[in-house]
Amino acid sequence: MHYVQAKGILSAQNGMNIYRGCTHGCIYCDSRSLCYNFTHPFEDIEVKENAPELLERALKTKRRRCMIGTGAMSDPYMHLEEQLRLTRRCLQIIDRYGFGAAVQTKSARILQDIDLLDSINQKAKAVVQMTMTTFDEDLCRVLEPNVSTTFQRYEALKQFQMREIPTVVWISPILPFINDSLENLKGILDYCVDAGVKGVIFFGMGVTLREGDREYFYAALDKHFPGMKEQYIRSFHNAYECPSPNEKELTRYAEKICSEKGILCRPEDCFQFMRELPEKYEQMNLFS
Repeated sequence: MHYVQAKGILSAQNGMNIYRGCTHGCIYCDSRSLCYNFTHPFEDIEVKENAPELLERALKTKRRRCMIGTGAMSDPYMHLEEQLRLTRRCLQIIDRYGFGAAVQTKSARILQDIDLLDSINQKAKAVVQMTMTTFDEDLCRVLEPNVSTTFQRYEALKQFQMREIPTVVWISPILPFINDSLENLKGILDYCVDAGVKGVIFFGMGVTLREGDREYFYAALDKHFPGMKEQYIRSFHNAYECPSPNEKELTRYAEKICSEKGILCRPEDCFQFMRELPEKYEQMNLFS
């Protein structure tokens, strides 16, 4: 890893990435794509060591409370967070200033901050987003080798359920010919139902590949799934979107289960939920 002094931390949509790069080793990771203009190896994590100071400065000047998001590009709970605790320091600032937080991760390491997320949720709102890719634990260790398994993520979701902290699951990606079975989707959705998730997000049933990401993914296919790369090339050529041939069946099933169980599944509904602060909280701030 290496340290940098960032010039800013919040995007126009109030998102932040404290780290840049990742050590989870997911074979399909879009963040490896060349369009993101990495100037250092992806596993050599760029650490924005002044992120807490930048965040505090930004929140001090905001007129209205809002949700602060993190984890869209780089997981805030990769291995180095155990030592650096920059994510925790940022959550402490969010908590102190009365803002909400929406955190996206694949790691059960987020449980080390469940106390802070609970406090934020009591004062404003906290949403935990957990990505789930495959129900099969052995396959999970191949696709996502250096991160919590799907079962461990499910157990983490149950801990947040006990604290009444809302959760959203990203079912992504669904890899054609690898994890695009109804059995896999059913297993993940069973976890979601049992953990009482508020929403499930999926953008079709497939994977996206572009320059940088595609080459890394294909190398992993050659290593773990001999002959699969050639099947991808025949099926998708150099397309950005690579939908599963089972996409319609899987989508119908996911929508059916979510409808029956009262789980949000339209992306726009999930995003709206994660952006909004409770009305009572907004009213309270008018008089604070």
